[in-house]
Parts: sequence; C-alpha cells; structure tokens
Amino acid sequence: MAFYIAVLGWVTVHGFNYYRLPLQERAYHPLNRELRPSGPIGLGLAFLGVASFFCIYLYAIRKRWKPLGKIGKTRNWLDIHVVLGVAAPALITFHAAFRTNNLAGIAYWIMMAVMASGLIGRYLYAQIPRRINAAELSLQEMQAMTDELTEQLQTQSLVSAEELKPLLAVPSKERVEAMSVLSALLVMCACDLKRPFLVARIRRRAGAARVATLLGLRPSPERGLEKIIGLARQRSWIATKISFLSKTHQVFHLWHVVHRPFSYSFAILVLVHVGNALLMGYY
Repeated sequence: MAFYIAVLGWVTVHGFNYYRLPLQERAYHPLNRELRPSGPIGLGLAFLGVASFFCIYLYAIRKRWKPLGKIGKTRNWLDIHVVLGVAAPALITFHAAFRTNNLAGIAYWIMMAVMASGLIGRYLYAQIPRRINAAELSLQEMQAMTDELTEQLQTQSLVSAEELKPLLAVPSKERVEAMSVLSALLVMCACDLKRPFLVARIRRRAGAARVATLLGLRPSPERGLEKIIGLARQRSWIATKISFLSKTHQVFHLWHVVHRPFSYSFAILVLVHVGNALLMGYY
C-alpha cells in the first residue's frame, strides 16, 4: 500500500501542471515526452498497473490451488486483492493521462466497474459469517453484550439508556425481508455509515471535550464512557449483521454474477490493447 501511495503521490506532484492542461495543449508541455501514454513514465505506469491487475487473480487461484491455499489467511489475501484492485485503476488512469476514448476507453470504464464492484464485494464479505454456526454465536454474543451493557448502565451516570437508543435501533429481520435487495443494501450501508456519528453524539452529550475528540469522532479519555460506547457499538453492528444476513447472501450472489464477467472482459481488453500497441509501434 505504501509503495503505491508513494508512486501515485510522486506522479501527481511531478505531473500536476501537465495533467491539468487541456489535451490539445499537452503536446507543447516539456513533460509530454515522458508522461504521455507511450512515454517512459507512462509506459512504466502501464506495466506496473497491468502487473498489479493480473496479480488480483492470485486470490481466485488460491481458492482452487491447494498449495497456495495453505499460505496466509484468506482475509489477508482479500485485503491485498482489494488494495491491488484500487491501485491498478489509479495507475492505469495516470498511464492514460486521464484520456478515456476508443478501445482503451472501453477497457478503462470496465476496469472502473470492476473496482467499484470489488469494493462492494469486500463490504459484503465482512457482513457474512465465515462459519456455519457463526450466526448462532453472534446471537449469543449479542445477548451477552446486552446483559453487560445493562449492568454497566446501572453503575454509572455518564450516559442513559435513552441516549443509547438511536445507536441500538436496528431494522428488524421481518422489515428487512420485506425490502428489495437494493433497498436492503442501501439501508444496511446507511446503518454502518451513520453509526460513528451516533457514537459522536453520545460522547458530546456525555460532556466529552469537543476539540480533543474532534466533536466526538475520536475516543474520549473517560474509560467508563468508552466501555459503554464500545459495547453498544458492537451490539449495533452484530444486530445489523444478523438482520441483514439473508439479504446479504442474495446480494453477494448477484455480485458474483456482475464482478467476474467484468474482470475477465477487462483482462481480455487489456491483452488486445497491449497487442495493438505493440503491433502499431506505440512504445
């Protein structure tokens, strides 16, 4: 990750004045020779971007090739898969000098669709229990958290049960089942996105220093308050995961239908683009 950030950061700073010019004026810029798609830096970004993209398929190969499956944890492989899936499009964008037309343009927008669907897939992956009995264990864990949270609330005066209600409020399974797949996905995302802001409001109402905690977005030094917030936030997350579990499975199945064809079609278009560039002498 640091390597890609360094490369992209350097290219951004080095070529800022070049990339912000209209296309018709770039040919007269001193950096055009090296930053154009066929220039030394442009080609370097292309090679690194294409190599990174094809390394993405190692995650899928690992699932089917037992020797590779014994190396590392699936979650770490998935994280690398996501990092490469974000870095490769960024590198290709700079390689193309932000020009998206012709065959390369089609490949580019398919690549962006692959990246977007990959980020959605990573989010969905985190919502699905990895074990058969994980849902039952989550229910038990949630009940244990509820009991501990009730006990903690009774022994302090920093925050009341009423103030925790918005954070603990999660759509019921029955309500979720009545939603369409798209609506369920949007509501689930909304629940996860608003959780940090609900936590921040609890901290502010409990008297946490606004400046030191960035309006409640960062933890306060009050351990008792943070313990209660931690329990409530974890309970909210588990309850959301359980309520949306059935819909998440449906969305994840649909996601596979979209993500794989896009990724394979992009790989084919990349090979066609590279072959065409070599044949035409654009290097």
